[in-house]
Amino acid sequence: MKLETNQMKFWSGDFGKNYTDRNPNTGKQVEEYCINTYGVSRTEMNTEFLINFPKDIRILEVGCNVGAQLQTLQNMGYNNLYGIELQWYAVEKAKTLTKNINIIQGSGFDIPFKDNYFDLVYTSGVLIHINPNDLSVIFNEIARCSNKYIWGFEYFSEEVESINYRGNEGFLWKADYAKLFTNKVNNTKIIKQKKFEYLQDKKLTDNMFLISKK
Repeated sequence: MKLETNQMKFWSGDFGKNYTDRNPNTGKQVEEYCINTYGVSRTEMNTEFLINFPKDIRILEVGCNVGAQLQTLQNMGYNNLYGIELQWYAVEKAKTLTKNINIIQGSGFDIPFKDNYFDLVYTSGVLIHINPNDLSVIFNEIARCSNKYIWGFEYFSEEVESINYRGNEGFLWKADYAKLFTNKVNNTKIIKQKKFEYLQDKKLTDNMFLISKK
């Protein structure tokens, strides 16, 4: 489904470019960020959810930015990795930072892969930037191109809550994305989830979740 939103325009512009430049650009930087933020590495988080998955499963990250999260999976031994990213600047930068990871420009609202192509499709800090009114579209696209599993790591709140982001309104939310996903996409169920509190602010929590298509 072709869709262009205010959020897409926002993240494709200078604000998105600056976001890319100031955030972790490598798997190593992601590990350091997670240890400092949650007291646990991203590899440890990933292992807890992916322990039973073969290393050769086909994985897609929707909204992969420069591929730092994919690098973490690659360092864990996963070797069939794909990413799509809206922002051309991040895609071009990814080409200099990653090797043997298939990253292309694309939108989560119109994922350029056939039905059931991937074993696992995931987001990490991406759903939080989608207007809640548009979530059904990206949820169904993610489910469409996964043959079984959907994985996520997003800001958590019991209710949908808008957050002012660096002086901007309407570009960041937190919610119970696992619950929203299974409520909006037929024949899906949550099989595992875990909350990770921020060390410096116990009011902030992120949720990692694994969903299965029935």
